[in-house]
Amino acid sequence: MSSIATQPDGPDVPGAALHWRALEALYASAPINQLFDSRLTVTGEGGARIDFLVDRRVHHAAGAAHGTVYFKMLDDAAFYAANSLITDRFLLTTSFNLHFVRPIKRGNIVAEGRWVSGRRRVLVAEARLVDEDGEEIGRGTGTFMRSRIALSGLPGYRIG
Repeated sequence: MSSIATQPDGPDVPGAALHWRALEALYASAPINQLFDSRLTVTGEGGARIDFLVDRRVHHAAGAAHGTVYFKMLDDAAFYAANSLITDRFLLTTSFNLHFVRPIKRGNIVAEGRWVSGRRRVLVAEARLVDEDGEEIGRGTGTFMRSRIALSGLPGYRIG
């Protein structure tokens, strides 16, 4: 799936919305995301959502989604929630704590990310995975720091 530009709910600052749409384009352009049926939506300041499909392509030998899928979607949702607040630099994950709640075999899953604290050098954000029935299947908390990589220098980050 490709990233679809959508306006976040509620009032927003036009410059912020442009940044959020550029982050969605950045997500869609990352080669790793070609391996997953997923779409990022930055939902507003400090919020992000990734809709993705779990099927047998991402299963481990016992027939459920491999933990790397949990980590990737939780990390990405938390990362983009945090980077929605930072308009000049790409953030880097410095740590991530993951909790598996239950296995998932198939279906449409949502990763919901939310900024928690920090805006200068280190930011903290959390995310949770929810299945089609609204049941939580995993959660995590990450710390993210500003890198020296300018967002404007990344080929996938497109304003406008």
